[in-house]
Amino acid sequence: MYRTRTLRGAVSGAIAAAIWALEQPLDKALFASPYDDVEMLGRAVVADDRWYPVGLAWHLGNGALFGAIYANVAPVIPLPPFARGPVVAVTETFATWPLASLSDHRHPRRKKLPQLAQNRKALGQAVVRHLLFGLVLGELERRLNAVPEPVPPIADTDFSSNGSGSLEHAITAESGE
Repeated sequence: MYRTRTLRGAVSGAIAAAIWALEQPLDKALFASPYDDVEMLGRAVVADDRWYPVGLAWHLGNGALFGAIYANVAPVIPLPPFARGPVVAVTETFATWPLASLSDHRHPRRKKLPQLAQNRKALGQAVVRHLLFGLVLGELERRLNAVPEPVPPIADTDFSSNGSGSLEHAITAESGE
């Protein structure tokens, strides 16, 4: 693992998670569902209504961790670069969604949160959020960790770009120097 690649992936993941958090009110209205990832995380730690800063920090940290890991595995994923982020993020949704029932039964503030298991609206929200996250993460990480194009070496030759040689060479060749 490369430190710079990992750091750039973490930054990409944190930015993608921030965009996810900003998007949540839209999909909550669209799906007519109160499911909110930041709230779920924040209420796990804070008992009163001051859960948002804690939940947001935890959410951004999760995004950074996911992005750091993603940056190191993305180059070997056998998909076109534009598809890697969304496919990985949506796959993670379906792989971890069965754990929603744990939240329904074990979350310390479960009575203040919507039930997730068997909740198709919440699953739809999760898919939309992860798709957005994956698109942003994948594109940012790809751009930040892009391999720079090699710069062609500047040749120290006596030829000009049109093949006629250099003026300095012509003058010194004719004068007999």
